[in-house]
Amino acid sequence: MNNVLVIAVHPDDETLGCGGTILKHKRAGDRVACVFITAGNDEQRQTVDAVCKAFQFDVVEQLDKPEILLDDISLSELIPPLSDIFHRFKPSIVYLPNRSDTHSDHRRTWQAVTACIKTFRYPFVKRVLMCEVISETDFSPNVFENAFIPNVFVDVTDFHRQKMEILSLYKNELLPDPHTRSISAIEALSRYRGSQASVKYAEAFMLIKEIC
Repeated sequence: MNNVLVIAVHPDDETLGCGGTILKHKRAGDRVACVFITAGNDEQRQTVDAVCKAFQFDVVEQLDKPEILLDDISLSELIPPLSDIFHRFKPSIVYLPNRSDTHSDHRRTWQAVTACIKTFRYPFVKRVLMCEVISETDFSPNVFENAFIPNVFVDVTDFHRQKMEILSLYKNELLPDPHTRSISAIEALSRYRGSQASVKYAEAFMLIKEIC
């Protein structure tokens, strides 16, 4: 059994970035914790409760930081509560936002979380992966240093339908075609990543660290 920690900067990042993979971990008997860095509005809080119940998270942590304003918060304020969660839950696998997502909240969270995956301080962390969040990762400026180059593909074919059902709970976050945050675009990305792994549906990640 693994302890798996998912870092969701905003409500819905966990489902978009690794929803199928979370469900796969749960079926395998892993313990899964989700940390929501920002909480959103009252309506989003109610949705998060429903989403957490659907995923059957073993642990849920809310940092309640202000959305869009994370750049105004010092890392000395962000890192300690994250570090505390890491030490209490002791994850062996961590899913975190892509370092160069277009949203500044994602980039700030990346900076904070990387302080919590240093091997000499957090020896229990064995695998770290960056998630691909549609309309954030793909909107990053198209220069080499920002490139999301997936090197891990998780077959989520058996979990795709359930992931999409959970995603539908975030109805106010979804947009109509042809926006990338539309159901059809999300489906298309899952099929494309699946084609790269010769499966029907997949989620893609960028492996940052693995200790075997």
